[in-house]
Amino acid sequence: MTNSPHESRATLATPVIPIRPVGAPGRARPRFTPKGRQVQSAASARVAALCEGLAPRADLLIEHLHRLQDAEGALRHGHLAALAERLRLSQVEVFEVASFYHHFEIVADDAPVPATVVRVCTSLSCSLAGSASLLSDLQTRLAGDASVRVQAAPCIGQCHQAPAACVGQRQLPRASVDAVQTLLARGETGPRELPAPTASALPQLQRLLSGALTPEQVLAELKTSNLRGLGGAGFPAWRKWETVRAQPGPRHMVVNIDEGEVGTFKDGHLLTSLHGGAPQVLEGMLIAAQVVGAERIWLYLRDEYHDARGLLARELDALRTRLQGLAAQYPGYTPPQIELRRGAGAYICGEESALIESLEGKRGMPRLRPPIVATHGVFGRPTLAHNLETLWWLPEILARGGAWLAAQGRRGRSGLRRFSVSGRVRRPGVYLAPAGITLRELIDEHAGGMAEGHTLYAYLPGGASGGILPAALADVPLDFDTLADHGAFIGSMAVVVLSQYDSARDAALNLMQFFEHESCGQCTPCRAGTTQAVALMRAPVWDAPLLGELSQVMRDASICGLGQAAPNPMDSVLRFFAHEVNGAQRDGVNA
Repeated sequence: MTNSPHESRATLATPVIPIRPVGAPGRARPRFTPKGRQVQSAASARVAALCEGLAPRADLLIEHLHRLQDAEGALRHGHLAALAERLRLSQVEVFEVASFYHHFEIVADDAPVPATVVRVCTSLSCSLAGSASLLSDLQTRLAGDASVRVQAAPCIGQCHQAPAACVGQRQLPRASVDAVQTLLARGETGPRELPAPTASALPQLQRLLSGALTPEQVLAELKTSNLRGLGGAGFPAWRKWETVRAQPGPRHMVVNIDEGEVGTFKDGHLLTSLHGGAPQVLEGMLIAAQVVGAERIWLYLRDEYHDARGLLARELDALRTRLQGLAAQYPGYTPPQIELRRGAGAYICGEESALIESLEGKRGMPRLRPPIVATHGVFGRPTLAHNLETLWWLPEILARGGAWLAAQGRRGRSGLRRFSVSGRVRRPGVYLAPAGITLRELIDEHAGGMAEGHTLYAYLPGGASGGILPAALADVPLDFDTLADHGAFIGSMAVVVLSQYDSARDAALNLMQFFEHESCGQCTPCRAGTTQAVALMRAPVWDAPLLGELSQVMRDASICGLGQAAPNPMDSVLRFFAHEVNGAQRDGVNA
C-alpha cells in the first residue's frame, strides 16, 4: 500500500470499517440542524423587524428582550430562539436571562397574552395605604376582562403617593379601582411625556475643558465637600475617583438609577425635576468622566420609570449634539460614548456588580469580591460607579465650593441629605435637609407633622434593609455612621413612618417577603434564608433563638448586601418590639 490516501481509496476493492471496542468513545453523528428549538423564518423576520436599529450584540440582549416584550406583551418561545440566532447566543443563555427578570414573561407561541398588565404595589408604604384591598378589588372588578391581568408587584417608586399602581407603562399614583378603569377605558397605558427641564450651558464642565479648572482642583473640592456616595453605601466619592483614575485605560463609568429599595424615590424625583434635574445630573456625569478619564458611560435606569426614560432619552440626544459643539470648541476633548440602558425589574441590580452583569447582557447576579468594580468593572475594565444624586451634587459643589457643602449640617455632621419620606405623615415627599437632622425634626420641619390622628410608633431610617427603630429613638441623628449602635443604618435615606395603628412585626414580614422575592438565588444563605425567615415570621410567636441563628448565617455567608442586610428588620423587631412577637397586646392592637 502507498501512503497516499487517494491511491488507497482507488486500490481497495471494499471499504475497511474500523471496529470499535464496545463502550469505547466514538465520533458523534453529524447534526444537520442546530441544537434546541428550530427557528422559523416568520419568527426571524418578526424579531428582525422589532429589533431594527439595535446592534446584534450580546451585551444588548436585555434591550432586545424589551423590544419583544413591549410589542408582543410577552416573550414567545419561537421569538427567543430567533433572538438567540440573531445574537449568536445559545438558546439556553437567552432563556436564562429572560427568565431571571420580573418584567419579562415567557409564553408558548400560541398562548393568549393580555393587552395590559396592571401592577399594584404591595410593598410597605403602599401596604400601609391599603394596597391589599386595592389589589383584591381590582382582581374582582376586572375578573371577566381577558384583555387585562392584575397582579401584585414590589415597590415601583411611588411610595409618597401610595397606594400606587402601574397600568401598562402608565404609573398611577394614589390609585383606585375607578382610576385604573378610567385609564383602561381611555387606552392611556403608555408613558407620559414629561415637560423638558431647564436647559443647561454646562458651565462647570466648560470651566474644566477650558483649563480654568483642573482635574486636581475638582478632586480637591470633592475632598473638601466630604461628599459620599448617596446610593446607600456612603463611600467617600473622591476615593472612588482616585482609585479609578490610577488604573490603566480604557476606563468606564456607570450611573446607577436603579433605585428599588422599598421607600426610596428620591432619584426619580430628582431626575424629573424641572430645575436642576436631568441636565445637572448629566453635567456632573461628564465632569466625573473627564476627571477619571472614562471613555464610555452607561446610565442604568429602573424599568418602572417609564416617563423618566423618555425624558432622559431626549436629554441625551440634545446632550450629544451639544458635546459635538464642545469638541469643536475645545480641541483635544473627546466626548465619551453614552448609552442609556433599561432595567427589567430586579432589585438586586441596584448592587453595582449585579448592575454591571446586567449591562453586559447577563443575569443580574453580584460578583464575588475581590476584585472590586473600580479595578475590574464593565467588560473587566476599571469602572467608576455612582448613584444619580451623587453626580447631581458635582456642579453644585464646583459652583459654590466644597467648603460650602461641608459647612452644612447639625450636631457635628457635615453636608445636606435628600430624604424620601413616606408613611404616616401629612406631606410625604422628597426633602433636602441638613445632615444630622433627627427623625422628629424631619417630620415636624419638612413633612408637616404626623398624619391626622396618628402618633409616632416606629420608623425605618434607611428603607427595607435599614432596620426598624422605635419612637424612643426619634431624636437620634439621621446620617451615616450614627445608627449602627442600634442595629440600623441610613442607607438610601428612605424614611418610612409607622404609627400606633401599625405593627412592626407586620412591617418586618412585608419587608422579608420583598427580600425573598428579590433574592437572585445565587447563594444559599440568602435564597434559603429569606424563605425560611418568612415562614418563621408568620408564626404567632416567633422562635427568637432560631431566628437569631438564621440571621447570623445570612450575615456571615451571603455574597452581597441583600442577604447580609435582609435580617435587619427582623432583628429590630426582636430587639425593640419583642412585645409584638410573644402574643402580647399593644394599645388594643393585636401584635
